[in-house]
Amino acid sequence: MNFALEIVNRAECAPFTTADGSTIREFLNPRNSRLSDVSLAEATLAPGQATARHFHPRADEIYLVTRGQGQIEIEGATRSVAIGDAIAIPHGSAHQIRNTGARDLVFLCVCAPAYTHEDTVFVAD
Repeated sequence: MNFALEIVNRAECAPFTTADGSTIREFLNPRNSRLSDVSLAEATLAPGQATARHFHPRADEIYLVTRGQGQIEIEGATRSVAIGDAIAIPHGSAHQIRNTGARDLVFLCVCAPAYTHEDTVFVAD
């Protein structure tokens, strides 16, 4: 196997708004790297903002809060989260994260298999 060093700087990742309402910067995924089964992105929610409640039929997710504070709801269980908290979201679990603080809530998002729009199902509140 030929090894190719891949490093992506945050400044190289253009932000965009996803269908769930968060602002995302995709660092690494199968569309822009040699990775095939995992993706890494950074999500940002403004104060008072929340993602749309949704689940992923295939992908397990991990959120790691790097800035701000919020509240995560997974399958009806709710908990406050802050810097340093890692959140496990098993595939098929409806979830929503809300910024409850006065500054941006920023978290890293790891998906396995890698995130795709087609693997996102929105749930009515």
